[in-house]
Amino acid sequence: MRLPMLTDDDKRAEIRRLYFAATRQTIDQDLTKALDLLKSMTSEEERERVTVFMEGLAQMRADWTHRKRKLRTQNSELRTKKNKK
Repeated sequence: MRLPMLTDDDKRAEIRRLYFAATRQTIDQDLTKALDLLKSMTSEEERERVTVFMEGLAQMRADWTHRKRKLRTQNSELRTKKNKK
């Protein structure tokens, strides 16, 4: 099977799509794919055009990862309190 070569416009559109479709469950894969696309872009100008989407994906991952860790810590504290009683 032959894979088509993506133009920078196609890559930009895919990064944008990944940004709007990202969920807590898919953010790691979406960010990895977006980074691969970003690295393969041919010009600095094109990379600058997708900066807002890349920063948004990174922020989503940070927020969702932080919230997940916070919930784990809270649950752990609750279990510790129950065990001490």
